[in-house]
Amino acid sequence: MKEITVQELKELLDKNEDFQLVDVREDFEYEVSNLGGVLIPLGGILIESDQIAKDKPVVVMCRSGRRSAAAIMQLEQQFGFNNLANLQGGILAWAEEIDPSIQVY
Repeated sequence: MKEITVQELKELLDKNEDFQLVDVREDFEYEVSNLGGVLIPLGGILIESDQIAKDKPVVVMCRSGRRSAAAIMQLEQQFGFNNLANLQGGILAWAEEIDPSIQVY
């Protein structure tokens, strides 16, 4: 599984690169803190897979990286996605390494 660090994600955002950010946490988690990605909770990832780009890089994130890894495995196995990268450490790593002002839970 391809992975991306929070520093690499920040670079993509800073450079305005063409990619999609997908957040697989729950609604209440997204309300506490988010990086502006498309919210598709893990439980609905297969049903909502048509919302995920196949024609550009996609970074999948969650709180710590576990749920996003599970989402990627499901999407790759069920639909053959090959453009997905897991955000290592999720929003917790982002808060620790990039933006300490972001709320974590």
